[in-house]
Amino acid sequence: MDIGKLNPLSWLSKGYDVGGKVALITGAGQGIGLALAKILHERGAVVVLVDISDVSPFRDRCLVIRADVTDRAAMAAAVDQVVGRYGRLDIVVANAGVTPEPATIRTMDPRDFDRVIAINLTGVFNTVHPALDHVVAKKGHVVVVSSCAAFAPGMCGSPYMMSKAAVEQFGRALRVELGAFGASAGVAYFGVVETAMTHHMLDQDDLGRELDNMLPWPLNVRITADEAAKTIADGIARRAARTIAPSGWEPYALLRGAANVVLDNRLANDPNVARLVRAVEARG
Repeated sequence: MDIGKLNPLSWLSKGYDVGGKVALITGAGQGIGLALAKILHERGAVVVLVDISDVSPFRDRCLVIRADVTDRAAMAAAVDQVVGRYGRLDIVVANAGVTPEPATIRTMDPRDFDRVIAINLTGVFNTVHPALDHVVAKKGHVVVVSSCAAFAPGMCGSPYMMSKAAVEQFGRALRVELGAFGASAGVAYFGVVETAMTHHMLDQDDLGRELDNMLPWPLNVRITADEAAKTIADGIARRAARTIAPSGWEPYALLRGAANVVLDNRLANDPNVARLVRAVEARG
């Protein structure tokens, strides 16, 4: 008896070979996006690198498109360009993201709020939406990059946490919707990754370093962009619903419903946190 014929979702348990597939990655000019492009290329995929800057790391099986994920028409045109050149689009990784300037909700510049939401959230929609018919046609896979910040309180950086929590819900909905047509989607979550964005936000800023020092072990463990990218690539290979790295965030992810009730109350009454919040407001 063919179990696959009885269960239309049996594809979820099968491996997914990226060899010969066409993979579009946003935010591919550096960091996780570029590292992921290199891994998928090594595994035989054609890689499409979408970024606001030019990057050309490969001699073959590569297309570079300069586009801004906040530009809906440009992203639709990028998808059309990929399909026009290769006749298919199998994998989409919505990776582009930014962090806001440290600020409380009371003191933040509304333009910075809009910028973060436009890139981190609306940019994911602009990337994924025009590609979905092609992904479904090839029974492919979509990855949206959220963050372990989606689990955590968002003081002094709430637009980032908000956007990543919304991306998580986007990816979960997409997983169910694509499953009806034999395609799949997953959400990638990362803690602290050694990227230029992290160094700017945490390492090169006095208050950022102080905030980083508040993270307990193992939540303060850092991984490289290469390690993060391998997590995504391996997740694609098994059509994973989610990937989390470093692994120390896994218990928090599983228990956050209860843990955050306690944590929010504790942070709201912590004098060190209050001092940090006041320092951020004073800077603004």
